[in-house]
Amino acid sequence: MPDDIAYDRRRFLGTAAMTIAAIQLGGFGSADAQAGKVPPAGAATTKLGPHPTFGPLKQIDAGLLSVGYVEAGPANGPAVILLHGWPYDIHSYVDVVPLLASEGYRAIVPYLRGYGTTRFLSGRTFRNGQQSALAVDIIALMDALKIKKAIVAGFDWGARTADIIAALWPERCRALVSVSGYLIGSQKAGKIPLPPPAELQWWYQYYFATDRGKSGYDKYRRDFA
Repeated sequence: MPDDIAYDRRRFLGTAAMTIAAIQLGGFGSADAQAGKVPPAGAATTKLGPHPTFGPLKQIDAGLLSVGYVEAGPANGPAVILLHGWPYDIHSYVDVVPLLASEGYRAIVPYLRGYGTTRFLSGRTFRNGQQSALAVDIIALMDALKIKKAIVAGFDWGARTADIIAALWPERCRALVSVSGYLIGSQKAGKIPLPPPAELQWWYQYYFATDRGKSGYDKYRRDFA
């Protein structure tokens, strides 16, 4: 591994350790952030009382989508793409982005398909939540932003997307940070039943795949979230 990449990787991992602590201490964002309040243009983050939030949201056409995202840090800095999980959104990284930007990274946090202001460009496009489809979306976003290679990081479903990018497009992945995330899933392996106690831990995957689960989530969305 070239010395410059090795150094950059060590520096990023050191910053990542601080960001994990920031998430644990600061939580996953705030009501003010979710409400869409933004600071003056040019500010990476600001404080609304004790709660940080992002600067103005950007929008770009990429592949099948118009992707909403936030960005902070120098435009010529090493790119870091941060991928959120379910049922969270970009505000999961509201404490992480300024730390990375202060270290000279170009931090980019996109809304994944189905979230925020990210929309399909065509109403005729097949709606697909397959794990590889989300990875294709991020490659398309990198192409639209003219980013040849990036550090890809994520948690939960975002980590799984990051894993797939590293596996299928290693030439586009400078480094991988996968936090509390899944390995790349196998549909065949997923059909194998687990012992009842283990199945109970995963009940929500079946519940939300039913009409009853859909109605329950619509009625008790805040409770589930």
